[in-house]
Amino acid sequence: MLKQIEGSRAMAEAIALCRPEVICAYPITPQTHIVEGVGELVRDGTLKNCEYINVESEFAALSVAIGASAAGARAYTATSSQGLLFMAEAVYNASGLGLPIVMTLGNRAIGAPINIWNDHSDAMSMRDAGWLQLFAETNQEAVDLHIQAFRLAEELSMPVMVCVDGFILTHAVERVDIPDQSTVDAYLPPYEPVQSLDPKDPASIGAMVGPEAFTEVRYLAHYKQTLALKHIPNFARDFKDRFGRDSGGLLRTYRAEDAEILVVAMGSVCGTIKDVIDEMREDGFKIGLVTIISYRPFPLEALRRTLANAQDVIVVEKSLAVGFGGPLAENVHGALRNLPGGPRLHSAIAGLGGRPIPRASLHRLFRQAVVQPWEGPHFLDLNDRVVGKEIHRTGKNRRSGPTAENILKQLAGGRPMQDDRQDGRPA
Repeated sequence: MLKQIEGSRAMAEAIALCRPEVICAYPITPQTHIVEGVGELVRDGTLKNCEYINVESEFAALSVAIGASAAGARAYTATSSQGLLFMAEAVYNASGLGLPIVMTLGNRAIGAPINIWNDHSDAMSMRDAGWLQLFAETNQEAVDLHIQAFRLAEELSMPVMVCVDGFILTHAVERVDIPDQSTVDAYLPPYEPVQSLDPKDPASIGAMVGPEAFTEVRYLAHYKQTLALKHIPNFARDFKDRFGRDSGGLLRTYRAEDAEILVVAMGSVCGTIKDVIDEMREDGFKIGLVTIISYRPFPLEALRRTLANAQDVIVVEKSLAVGFGGPLAENVHGALRNLPGGPRLHSAIAGLGGRPIPRASLHRLFRQAVVQPWEGPHFLDLNDRVVGKEIHRTGKNRRSGPTAENILKQLAGGRPMQDDRQDGRPA
């Protein structure tokens, strides 16, 4: 059914259609509307046979989901940003125990300084925790990925994180097709746990494992991720057959067939990138887009085949591994590593802390990659003057004060941000 609906509410209705039996979450912006929506559906009886548990923290939320899943229930939770960090120990426990929990991550920057806006810092902080990570480009895909996530989690007995851009998707009102219950039931079979605690048949889960077996346990977790590389596209094809739309999979391409320049990105920014590609195509640039949907497991082979014939690859990502560069760019580099004479790789960090990513800035970035390649990460629309002043301040004065507050004072007391750049580029 087509609805004009807020993204969070659309996701809540899709989650309810998957018939979770235990839901537990703690409010944190911007994911709160999702679990509020599911809670309303439990309260009014739309979602039956489900226990909605109020908890005192994000750590408790995932801990309750772990207990519920270990007892054989279909379990769901959600969080964002610092909430994900607060449950970090439990994040690793859920994957280490092989529990098929589905969690929505409303992507948001991690502080300090405090920032509630969107980037992918939170997802990247847990990229190696053993969860599948699926990134939605649109609210329609967010709905569809949640339905696929439950099937993936339960087929592989491992947890899945559905990553949706905070505010940009969660709070956007747009037209979304919400499927009916019978179609979801036909796609997602009743939950049959691989493992389930039962007082009549006592067993230990998560007991001590020493050096003699720990490597094998970790290898098997990695092995299940490699199996997901086959299941994800298969389940996406089955989804298309049943629901009539192409959603999910490992990656998606846009105008990539004859492209000499390929942009690689994840999440909602891909919509803006598509607009820029259309405009540049009109100017004669052979440019296309590769949207990564499955970040974990990372589709190395599929991406290598897709990028093989390009001359330049530009990675645009909303995350930064401080002291290193872009984590997505590093994974893309891994895909290109065995391509002799392969494309040049360019890394761009954009949209940190919710900074807008204007089409004009992307135009400049993509054209620069062709005429003036760069080494290392490029920070899109970086305010060089403000950065230079702060570096000068800290070098001149030992008691220079907190960096974030110094920058805010510069911006508040000086010229408008767009005029404070050396080249006059927009903020």
